[in-house]
Amino acid sequence: MDFEDIETIAVLGAGNMGHGITEVAALAGYDVRMRDIKDEFVQNGYDNIEWSLNKLAEKDQISADEADATLDRITPLVDVEDAVGDADVVIEAVPEKMEVKEEVYDEVEKYAPDEAIFATNTSSLSITKLSEVTDRPGQFCGMHFFNPPIRMDLVEVISGEHTAPETLDLIEELAEDFGKTPVRVRKDVPGFIVNRILVPLMNEAAWLVEDGVATIEEVDATTKFDIGLPMGSFELSDYVGIDVGYHVLDYMHEVAGDRYEPCPMMVEKVENEEFGKKSGKGFYDYEDGEGADVPMDDDLFSEAVKERLLAVLANEVAYLVGDDVASPEEIDTAVKLGGRWPKGPAKFADEYGVAKLADALESAYEESGHPRYEPFDHLSTVVEEGGFYDGEGDEGTPTFDTIEVTYPGEKVAQIELSRPQQMNSISLELIDELDAAIDLLEGDDDVRAVLLRGAGSKAFSAGADFMSIAGGGADPFGAVELSKRGQSTFGRLEEIEMPVVAAIDGYCLGGGMELATCADIRVATSRSEFGQPEFDLGLLPGWGGTQRLQRIVGMGRAKEIIFTADHFEAEEMADYGFVNEVYEPDGFEAAALEYTEKLARGPPLAQRFTKRAMHKGWDNHEAGLEVESMGFGHVVNSEDVHEGINAFFGDEDPEFEGK
Repeated sequence: MDFEDIETIAVLGAGNMGHGITEVAALAGYDVRMRDIKDEFVQNGYDNIEWSLNKLAEKDQISADEADATLDRITPLVDVEDAVGDADVVIEAVPEKMEVKEEVYDEVEKYAPDEAIFATNTSSLSITKLSEVTDRPGQFCGMHFFNPPIRMDLVEVISGEHTAPETLDLIEELAEDFGKTPVRVRKDVPGFIVNRILVPLMNEAAWLVEDGVATIEEVDATTKFDIGLPMGSFELSDYVGIDVGYHVLDYMHEVAGDRYEPCPMMVEKVENEEFGKKSGKGFYDYEDGEGADVPMDDDLFSEAVKERLLAVLANEVAYLVGDDVASPEEIDTAVKLGGRWPKGPAKFADEYGVAKLADALESAYEESGHPRYEPFDHLSTVVEEGGFYDGEGDEGTPTFDTIEVTYPGEKVAQIELSRPQQMNSISLELIDELDAAIDLLEGDDDVRAVLLRGAGSKAFSAGADFMSIAGGGADPFGAVELSKRGQSTFGRLEEIEMPVVAAIDGYCLGGGMELATCADIRVATSRSEFGQPEFDLGLLPGWGGTQRLQRIVGMGRAKEIIFTADHFEAEEMADYGFVNEVYEPDGFEAAALEYTEKLARGPPLAQRFTKRAMHKGWDNHEAGLEVESMGFGHVVNSEDVHEGINAFFGDEDPEFEGK
């Protein structure tokens, strides 16, 4: 089967994951048969989808017509034959019990077309064993979505021992068409990638308390505010469900040995049915309606905790890389998207020092003798190579965590704000990496234009990352220096001597809008929203927004936008002169690149002096005219002018060299 042949998808299971996957598939334009064992289960799933679509429409993320059309593409069913009889792809999302899944596949096999692909949403069970229940192991793979599927971008695409390469290719294409980011898991290992990292981390946190190394408060304060993860380790366990983490860990223990022995502290919680937030009590108490209160207190930070947790992370990454399950880049992408981490575990390990972490692991192994500290073979290779990333790429080329620099078109470099789970919010690290990217592009003679965009379709950038900035409140910059730091980097982007196009899809708010004002051209989708909401927080734009915005839309409009703190639609911002072109979302990425490539074909010398003259003229009209005349004199006898004249009379497209 070719990807283009996929029209109908059957989703087995209408629970949280099943109805979420159904919604995602239907939104992407597929006809979906959602099946469960009882009418009430199916109807409940359908009602949840309807509620979710209405919420998306209320937030203007889709239109009311799109919501209705999506619902029309969903057929709730109980009969298995009706559900899978004409399905091109069957996605199974029934409870995580091998016997339940086996019964489902026995029945589905009777009715599904011979060419249909089977994909299981299991988060822990063996893809290989599940595939062997069917008569089509080559057409069987894992397609692991993360909860909730409508919001989480990651899909792990997992190979079983029998899975055909074309099956994996097709499911990856399908995930991309769903608007998701697929990461291929090349071997069927317990935990796949994300759970292979997160579950041992949560288990080790419990062991640290069990062994008297630290308290719950010390572990969580260190995890959340010193290491910088979105949640403390125990906070995460409670949020996911201690029982959920335990069952994944118990399976890993059964399949991969005693290094994954569940901590007694975790076992006790499960036996007492203290599962975390969903049961009202876990490692924290939620019965009074309060959440986990993780204190941001430097006195609670523990270097021993930090080193031990990062050492366990590094060891798991070394296993996955050494066994060719995934590359460091793939692992980091998966964990950043699936765990909402600011950077991946391989990058964390490299920054701390893999040699130090390997030593810490060896010491813990010698002291305790517990197999969870036994280093995997590949860890020594990583230490010898200087890290998971060290030595890769061109010497002197920077690596980035919060942005991505690529070269998608002729003479075009793209800077992508790469924090989709944080709505591409602007952190201190992102500002530093943007500064380094500007250095990189300024020194690249092959780049003639820059395309600036945000990852995903929810936001170009929803503004400043207040958690990052608040966490940096004790650093030496202070509030004034923080403002100047952003002003300086944003100013460098504005002054770079080549055209910069901001491609805006989704929210463009606060610091994100201030960044967009630094571009020469702004193109946007019709669903984009703009605004400077700082006044709602008692703040003011601090990265140049009070100055640049008025230059673009005029003093009156700038004050309206800033003082009201309202959101403005793309068409309205086009009327104000802020947005140059408005496109429909379909095909926007290609249209923005085409626009940027057109600018990249322009004469570099003339573009450079034009930008200089225009920017100088904002401050001083006479100075701007002076730069204009000097620039004209500089380029008039250039090779570019001769090329332009010859091309004009020869009715050809000029090829400018910047000479």
